[in-house]
Amino acid sequence: MKRILFVDDEPQVLDGLRTRLRRMRVAWHMEFAGSGRDAIALLERSAFDVIVTDQRMPEMDGATLLQIVLARWPRTIRIVLSGYAEVEQTMRLVPVAHQYISKPCDPAQLENAIGRCVGLQELLGSPVLREVVGRWGPLPPAPATYAKLQAAMNDESCSVSQIADLVAGDTIVTAKVLQLVNSSFFRVPRRITTVEQAVGYLGLNTVRNLVISADVFSKWPVRLAEMPLSLESLQGHASQVATIVALLVRDPQKSNDAQLAALLHDIGYLLLSHSCAEELRAAVQLAVTESLPMDEAERRVLGASHAEVGAYLLGIWGFPSSIVEAVAHHHSTHRVAQTDFDTLALLSVAHALAEGAENHAFHDSRLGYSEVAAEYLEGVHAPFGWEEAKARVSAVFPTGVQTP
Repeated sequence: MKRILFVDDEPQVLDGLRTRLRRMRVAWHMEFAGSGRDAIALLERSAFDVIVTDQRMPEMDGATLLQIVLARWPRTIRIVLSGYAEVEQTMRLVPVAHQYISKPCDPAQLENAIGRCVGLQELLGSPVLREVVGRWGPLPPAPATYAKLQAAMNDESCSVSQIADLVAGDTIVTAKVLQLVNSSFFRVPRRITTVEQAVGYLGLNTVRNLVISADVFSKWPVRLAEMPLSLESLQGHASQVATIVALLVRDPQKSNDAQLAALLHDIGYLLLSHSCAEELRAAVQLAVTESLPMDEAERRVLGASHAEVGAYLLGIWGFPSSIVEAVAHHHSTHRVAQTDFDTLALLSVAHALAEGAENHAFHDSRLGYSEVAAEYLEGVHAPFGWEEAKARVSAVFPTGVQTP
């Protein structure tokens, strides 16, 4: 049974949660704490899968509580349920909260958010990897991207579209900006799926606060050259896959979702390269020695591939299930029953067409990845065949078309 901890200093709020979520008692064991200190006492007695806390509380607010939970119980998924949406408070929560929900909220919305979070634990079965993911709020962007964003945001003549282009070039900043704008704190009338829309809605000041926050940028190791992969090559690969998506489909909504999945599909590598560098190097060696696809070697060494790790991170950040599914299975489409040319299909095909997959990031051309076969397009009822797909991509990337 999954264990959920709710924290709020207002007794009537906790009573309301008890009443509204009563029917979930068959699946969840729920505890209710009236303060941050009471919550810590409960956590010290027994682990919880999810904590849902208010932000504004006396003595210890939600951000402070979640900082403690992050440090001591990183496997616990952290959700803020708050009636306040000041930018300053939101920025304090960015490094420590996985999701933001405004109150009063529909009980079904809260049930869905918690249910999706606990369901994700089945996707990433390794408790060790869940702890690795849980220790991170946002990952920092690549230092080169950070420098460009900082310079651009200090330039008063810089436009929204210019900032959006820089944001889209970095996986982590893209993920955090879109997570933040689509959280219920900002009450957008419909889901925002493009970076330019997000930057325009949040405004440059909010994006600046997010990007230049010291908490977001303090965690890259000093010796970047010692990391097992090249961040620049990985970002370039993600951008190429996103561009190929745009070449394959003209439906704006379908293209936007798949391009977002493309920009984020290797986010797991950023986390693993920082927290599991030696294991990642061991996976590279295993892949080369035994001629294994890299994603399979990762599963043997780590218990999961970068795809599952990245999907788990995006899932607890509250990204739509279509994005999470696409990131999780873009190397393993056989695990999902598919009949539609959806986000997963688009990402998988675009990835298969991209030049050299992720192996350039590891500086090793011998690495391969599990990819789709040409017949896959028929199974998902794609509106084109493999030869047409290659022709579209070749017009833009003459040397970057793969042949499954």
